[in-house]
Amino acid sequence: VHCSLLAFACEQFLIKLSLRRSCSYLKENHLCIAFMRFCVCVYHVVTLCHTPVPGPCDPDDLIDGIIFAANYLGSTQLLSDKTPSKNIRMMQAQEAVSRIKEPEGEPQPLTEVDLFISTQRIKVLNADSQETMMDHPLRTISYIADIGNIVVLMARRRMPRTDSEENVETSEPSQDSKRQYKMICHVFESEDAQLIAQSIGQAFSVAYQEFLRANGINPEDLSQKEYSDLLNTQDMYNDDLVHFSKSENCKNVFVEKAKGEILGVVIVESGWGSILPTVIIANMMHAGPAERSGRLNIGDQIMSINGTSLVGLPLSTCQSIIKGLKNQSHIKLNIVRCPPVTTVLIRRPDLRYQLGFSVQNGIICSLMRGGIAERGGVRVGHRIIEINSQSVVATPHEKIVHILSSAVGEIHMKTMPAAMYRLLTAQEQPVYI
Repeated sequence: VHCSLLAFACEQFLIKLSLRRSCSYLKENHLCIAFMRFCVCVYHVVTLCHTPVPGPCDPDDLIDGIIFAANYLGSTQLLSDKTPSKNIRMMQAQEAVSRIKEPEGEPQPLTEVDLFISTQRIKVLNADSQETMMDHPLRTISYIADIGNIVVLMARRRMPRTDSEENVETSEPSQDSKRQYKMICHVFESEDAQLIAQSIGQAFSVAYQEFLRANGINPEDLSQKEYSDLLNTQDMYNDDLVHFSKSENCKNVFVEKAKGEILGVVIVESGWGSILPTVIIANMMHAGPAERSGRLNIGDQIMSINGTSLVGLPLSTCQSIIKGLKNQSHIKLNIVRCPPVTTVLIRRPDLRYQLGFSVQNGIICSLMRGGIAERGGVRVGHRIIEINSQSVVATPHEKIVHILSSAVGEIHMKTMPAAMYRLLTAQEQPVYI
């Protein structure tokens, strides 16, 4: 919800109704995208927007999506500070145009496209084939500039840390702001350039209001800037990004076994909300190949096995892949070493900020995308073990809800996949594969 990055998102637009003729509608046909976690925030819209939001389009149309015709001229990459000023953003946009646009009189390579704008994402579709050329979740858009009939769409990606940076203490609050970010700049040409820019700004405003309404918050009670500022102060996924980026946590493990022998593991899903959706080793068969290797632990996340990636695949598919290795004697697993218990840290300034997840009998059953709980590392399908160092394993559902709903400040939780918890507490018998 980084709406502050769009300077025009809160501006008041006075657009004639006739301009709305440029807005056509399209309902997206979403394919199931399994790998989608890193630095992504997509809004779950469950109610219609009833509060007027200034802009050229009907807010309800932006929920479904609108389309503008444009010519795609090309893309380039720039390095940028985390939060440059609006003037610097405009200079970056102009530099992108100068790199892409041919001089006057020279032939300009271009592709006719449909620019799809919604409260969830911005997509670029080939006008003839309707194939997706680009797909950016709305939250990743940092800036939009319209320069005459040119539109520059700028999306940010943080560059990965180097090993030397990982070993430097970052106690100074300005350290993060000094990091360089890779800015991807897409350049388009359209007669509706200004209208496109204003529509994207309006999409941010509509998405923000829907984000609040869908979670029981009246937009008038919590300003857009307040929530955006709060999210800007919080790191995504608690300490998961640091953990996954350290090379010592990523291992290649080789397991030897007899042909016809099973690997001897039980796997469970890592949980919706984890940085990489994959499977976790929840149990190992005594004296089985996995345990005999001495190199695997309960809690390890399997990234790939014998060169086949398991990231983003359904649990049943991962189980079938492992079962299919029964007649092989050499197994190579790429794993991320993780403890079986996940540490969650939610920062909630006061009760106006919804936690953004629901619990049923101690198990997290839904999660609000883009909220403070997701940033803190909450995962769907996990069993809550502790809240603020207090065990809640035997705590009634109503009391857990009361503890969470009234908690403010830093909320520390320990969780683990519910299926793993049932195995470890002998509530279920393991079925090894």
